[in-house]
Amino acid sequence: MKYTASHWGAYQITKADTATQIDIKPLPDDPAPSRIGRGWISAARDRDSRILKPAIRKGWLEGDNGANRCRDSFVEVSWDEAIRHAASELQRVKRTYGNGSVFGGSYGWSSAGRFHHAQSQLRRFLNLAGGFVSSRDTYSHAAAEVIYPHILGLSNRAFQDDMTALPLVTEHCEILLAFGGISGRTAQIASSGTSAHAVPSWLDQLRAKNVRLINVSPQESDLDKSEWWAIRPSTDTALLLALMYEIVVAGRANEDFLKRYTSGWEVLRAYLMGESDGVAKSSDWAATLCDLAAPDIRALALQLVSRKSMIAMTWGMQRADHGEQPLWAGLALACLIGQIGQPGTGYAFGYGSSSPVGQPSRLISWPSMPQGKNPISDYIPVARIADMLLNPGGSYSYNGENRIYPTTRLIWWVGGNPFHHHQDLNQFEDAWTRPETVIVNEHSWTATARRADIVLPATTPMERTDIMLSRRDPTLLYMSKLFDPMGEAKDDFEIFKLLSRALGFEQSFTERLDQEAWLREIWQQSAVVAQQQGFELPSFESFVKEGRFDVPDASECRIALESFVSDPKTNPLNTESGRITLFNETIAAMDLSDCPGHPTWLEPCESLLDAEPDQLHLISGQPDTRLHSQNDRGSESRADKINEREPAYLHPETAQRRGLCEGDIVKIANDRGACLAGLRLSKGIRKDCIALATGAWFDPQTINNFPLEVHGNPNVLTIDKGTSGLSQGNIAHTALVRVEKWTAPLPDLTISKPPKIKAQPESA
Repeated sequence: MKYTASHWGAYQITKADTATQIDIKPLPDDPAPSRIGRGWISAARDRDSRILKPAIRKGWLEGDNGANRCRDSFVEVSWDEAIRHAASELQRVKRTYGNGSVFGGSYGWSSAGRFHHAQSQLRRFLNLAGGFVSSRDTYSHAAAEVIYPHILGLSNRAFQDDMTALPLVTEHCEILLAFGGISGRTAQIASSGTSAHAVPSWLDQLRAKNVRLINVSPQESDLDKSEWWAIRPSTDTALLLALMYEIVVAGRANEDFLKRYTSGWEVLRAYLMGESDGVAKSSDWAATLCDLAAPDIRALALQLVSRKSMIAMTWGMQRADHGEQPLWAGLALACLIGQIGQPGTGYAFGYGSSSPVGQPSRLISWPSMPQGKNPISDYIPVARIADMLLNPGGSYSYNGENRIYPTTRLIWWVGGNPFHHHQDLNQFEDAWTRPETVIVNEHSWTATARRADIVLPATTPMERTDIMLSRRDPTLLYMSKLFDPMGEAKDDFEIFKLLSRALGFEQSFTERLDQEAWLREIWQQSAVVAQQQGFELPSFESFVKEGRFDVPDASECRIALESFVSDPKTNPLNTESGRITLFNETIAAMDLSDCPGHPTWLEPCESLLDAEPDQLHLISGQPDTRLHSQNDRGSESRADKINEREPAYLHPETAQRRGLCEGDIVKIANDRGACLAGLRLSKGIRKDCIALATGAWFDPQTINNFPLEVHGNPNVLTIDKGTSGLSQGNIAHTALVRVEKWTAPLPDLTISKPPKIKAQPESA
C-alpha cells in the first residue's frame, strides 16, 4: 500500500493506474477524517495558482529597490539564471551589510514530511552561508511560550507534552470549563502530521457521561452540544478573577495546595479582594464586564471546588491584547481549586487547538534534517516582522530585555505565507517594500510569492517522497510520490543544493547525499531511536514497500504536573520559587504596565467595552475547509464561499437591524482597512460579534479610489500590536469593525489567476 501525509491527516493512495486517476482516501482507522483533505489534490493541481517556472519581478530587474514590490509583473527566467541572481544577491548583501541584514523568515506548515521540512532546509542553507536573523515563538501561542517558563517552569512544548490525557478527562472529570471552547476546526491539524483524529470521540464520551461541558466563547460552535456561556470577547480574565474571588469569599480555596505548591498567593489574594487597588474582583464586578449573570458566576465557583474540575484554555485565548493574563488567571484558578496533578482534572492548554494535545501516546523524539548552527545570534519575536522592517534600529521590550530591531536588506522565505499570518496587512504591505530584495521558494502564487523579487517554484508534498515521523503520533508513513512536479518545480533540497553549488559549499550542504540517501539516513537514525525505545523498525526497503509502521505499545496517558504534585521537593519546577508562581517577582521587576507581576484585569486597547453603537467585535478564527491559507484554491474551500468570497457569520437579529440577508455581499471595515465577504446567519454567535475565518488569499484592489480587500481576508482589519512587552505575541482577536451591504458591482478576483508574467530569453 502507498501512503501520503499532511498536517490534516494521513491518506492511502488509490486509483494509481494513470496520473488522471490518482486519488487519496483517509486511513481506514481514522475515526474522524479531516474535511480539509477533500480539497488537497485540487489545490495542489490547480495550474492557475501554481508557479510553473522561476520568475523575477520586473521592477527588481530595473533597480526599483522594492518600491513596486506589491503591485508588479514578473519575467520568467531559466533555473540557471534564477539561481545566479539569488546567489549573487545573497553574496552582495552579505558583503555589503553582513549576515545580520539577512532575515530567514520560514514560518509555515508546508509539509508534514521529516526531510522536506522547508524551514529546516532554509536554515541549513543560510547557516552555511554565514547565518541570518531568525524569529522566535509562534503566531499560534507566543504568549504561552514566553510566560509559561516564568510561571510553570516549563516551556510551552514541555507543557504540551505533559498535558493530561483526554481519556483521563473523559473518565474522571465532572466539570470541563473550556475557555475558547474545544473546536473541531482546529482539532483537524497537527504540525508534524497526524494519523487519527480522536478529539471528537473523546468529546462524545464526555457528553455521554453527562459531564458538565461549559463553552466560554462568543461562538456556540467552539464546543458543540455544551452549555454556552456567551462571554463578551476579551473579558475572560475578569471572569477567571471573579471565580477566584467567590471561592475565597466562600472559604473554599484549597489553602493546603496553595501553600505547598504555589508562591505569591498572598499578593494575588490582596488583588482579588481589592486590598491593593480598591476594586474587589467579585462576580458583580465581572458580570458587567463579561455580560454574564453574577449569580451564575457565583454558583459555578462553588461547583468547581465541589466536583472534579478541569480548567481548559484554547490557544486562541492568548491571541488578544494582554493575552498572557487569561492563561495565568486560568492556572491560578486551577490552583485555588487544588486538583492539579490528579487524573482528568486541573489545568490544560490547547485541547482541540491541535489534534495531538492530550493524545494518549508516548513521545518519541525522531531525528530530522540537521540545520547546523547559526553564527548570527540576533532574532525578533515572530509577530514583530512589520515593526522590524518599519523601524530599523528601533527599540522594543521582550521577556525582560530591551532589544534593537536589525536593519533588514534581504528576506528569504520558504514554505509559508506571512500575508496570511500577520496583522494589519495594509501596513504590512508598506513594510514589505522596505528590504532591497525578497526571495521566496513556493509552489503557488500566494500573496507572499506575488510580492517577492525572485520566485523559485517548489514542489508540493504530493510531488516527492518523504517520511512522516511525528513525536506525538504512533504511526510512521512513507510518503510516496503521487504526481510528477508541475511545470519546472523543484523541491527545496534541490533548490538549495543548486544555490550551495553556486556559493561554493554544495558538499557541506548535501554531505554528498542525494534525497533517497538522506531518507535512508533519517530512517537509519530512527532505527537507533526505536531500539532505545524497545522496539525494532523494519528495513528501509520493507518500510517503502509496506508504507506504514505503527509503534507497538504506543498508548501512554500522562497527567500534567503529576511528578511535581507527588513530591514538590524532589521534583521542583524550574521557576524562581520552585513552585507555580501566582505572583512572579521576575516579571514584576520588569515593570511592564501591560504585564504586571500577577494575573490582572487590563482593559484591551480596542473592545466592545468602549465601542460605538454600530461597531462589532471581529472573531477571526481558523476555518474548517483549509489549514491557514493552504488549500484555499482547493475544491473544499472554494465550494464553501459565497460568490467567491469568504463567508462571514452574523446573528440574524444583527443582520436584520442592518438590512442584511443571508447570501448578501458585505463590506467589513475599520480605520485599518476593509474587505468583502459573503454573509451567513447563525444564532450561535453573540449579537455584537461577526466571525470571518482567517486564510482567504489576500486580494487587495483599489475600487473607486478606495483600498479594498475583495476576497475576505480579516487581517486587513486586525491590529499589529504585541500582547505585551513580555511576549510580543499577536493580538488577532482584538479588533472592532463595522459592516454594511455591498451594493456596487462585485470586483473580479485577481488571485484566481497568476500575476502578469512574460518570458525572457536566456541571455537577458
